[in-house]
Amino acid sequence: MNRQKNMKKKLVVKIGTSTLTAGTDRISYGKIEDIARQTVSLKKSYDIVLVSSGAIAAARQFIDINGHRKRVDSKQAMAAIGQPKLMGIYDEVFGSFGLKTAQCLMTYRDFEDKTAKNNTRNTIGKLLENDYIPIINENDTVAIEEIILGDNDKLSALVASIIKADLLVIASDIDGLYDKNPHLNENAVLIEEVKNLKRVAAFAEEKRSGPGTGGMTSKIQAAAICRKNKIEMWIVNGAKNGFLVKALGREISFTKFKF
Repeated sequence: MNRQKNMKKKLVVKIGTSTLTAGTDRISYGKIEDIARQTVSLKKSYDIVLVSSGAIAAARQFIDINGHRKRVDSKQAMAAIGQPKLMGIYDEVFGSFGLKTAQCLMTYRDFEDKTAKNNTRNTIGKLLENDYIPIINENDTVAIEEIILGDNDKLSALVASIIKADLLVIASDIDGLYDKNPHLNENAVLIEEVKNLKRVAAFAEEKRSGPGTGGMTSKIQAAAICRKNKIEMWIVNGAKNGFLVKALGREISFTKFKF
């Protein structure tokens, strides 16, 4: 049994705010159900770690639903309100599929200190060993720069590097990296495989608005971290039902960063 567990591949999946909200201003229970369903189908072959954004979106939803007139104008405070709400949704939905979840809040400083890195690696490993799905998010209550830019793209790459993941999948709101921004250019062409980051860096043109803070630039930065650590990275359209299973089965088109 232990031998079988050790043979599993390690898969890190980054879920951004735009994926979690399905392009709206509300957390989508349906999308979280979709992620849970896929997790169940992949658990025999993969140890899965989720890096999830969405705390601030969850806070906005909670405040709106409960009719609070006074707005909280601090993103750090909003994250503090929303993080337990977001984890509550994950716990409820994943629990209905027989999945156990655990929350891990991190900052980039956790990757700069050797002891902190080892503790993080050991904690995630112990959770996986005991059949828990680690759900990692930036500790936005103490973050400053990261809460504005990145939407956990870089964080997911750092997590993948310290646990020596076999694959990082970043769920985006488009099919992958294009030669032009598909939100702004109808004739944009999807780049299905990238081996040279310098050649594609100029293609990371950002869209003008959206619910998340991450864009293609931060994904290119995440790919650079993966390249350094020899980890394959994919950008997949998280809006598609079954996006992870379909990408692994090569049923949909996406961008693969292979180093």
